[in-house]
Amino acid sequence: KNMAEDKRNIEICIISDIHLGTRACHAAELNRYLKSINPTILIINGDWLDIWNFGAGYFPQEHIENVFLVLDMARQGIPVYYVTGNHDDHMRNFSGYKFDTLQLRDEIVLELDGKKHWIFHGDKYDLSVGGSARWLAKLGGRTYDKIWQLNRFVNNVRMKYGKDRILISKYIKDRVKSIVKSKVQDFEDVAIEIGIEEGYDYIICGHIHKPQIREVSTEKGKAMYLNSGDWVENLTALEYANGKWDLFYYQHDLQYKDIDRT
Repeated sequence: KNMAEDKRNIEICIISDIHLGTRACHAAELNRYLKSINPTILIINGDWLDIWNFGAGYFPQEHIENVFLVLDMARQGIPVYYVTGNHDDHMRNFSGYKFDTLQLRDEIVLELDGKKHWIFHGDKYDLSVGGSARWLAKLGGRTYDKIWQLNRFVNNVRMKYGKDRILISKYIKDRVKSIVKSKVQDFEDVAIEIGIEEGYDYIICGHIHKPQIREVSTEKGKAMYLNSGDWVENLTALEYANGKWDLFYYQHDLQYKDIDRT
């Protein structure tokens, strides 16, 4: 059966934290996912291009294909919003730029079914990547890429012996995040508080590579908080169809979808 015949029609697709230009990026899987959907709107919510790591001189064919896939969607007339993140913050100099239907934005506000959606990467409210901590975050990004290479090697060996994959990189990243995290630095709390105060019904971020959909509340009111996850560890996307948001997991929803096909 042809994949083109199986394309799912969805209203909005949000992906984030792809990190093209790093070895940790699962561009081939993302390309397969993008070829499996037919969205009315595509939103890349930050860290599409990992400009911080461009000095490594790594940009393989599947990463190039990903760029062309997105540009092709724009040429076909699909509105594509590229919301900049911290790893591609240089692109913020071009905020407002349009190429076909591709638009560079710092954030987006959409009204869907009478509900206000605030869509932004999230680093703006994360003190651990701003100001004097920026050089440390950059160093961490490069170190993380090396750890990922080691992780892949270890998993190749483990799989040869019939053992499950392990995510050393995810464990280290989570440990580091838990060390630097405090109530003041927790960008989720800050973003949620601001979003509810501004009257948004949905607050949609990327940045922390943690896919989720949950209801949140403060003294000022309630909202839904969504995070599109990433294409480094979780391989996830947010999809809006039939008036509701869902999290799409590549491993569960696409990778094993056609195992029985010939």
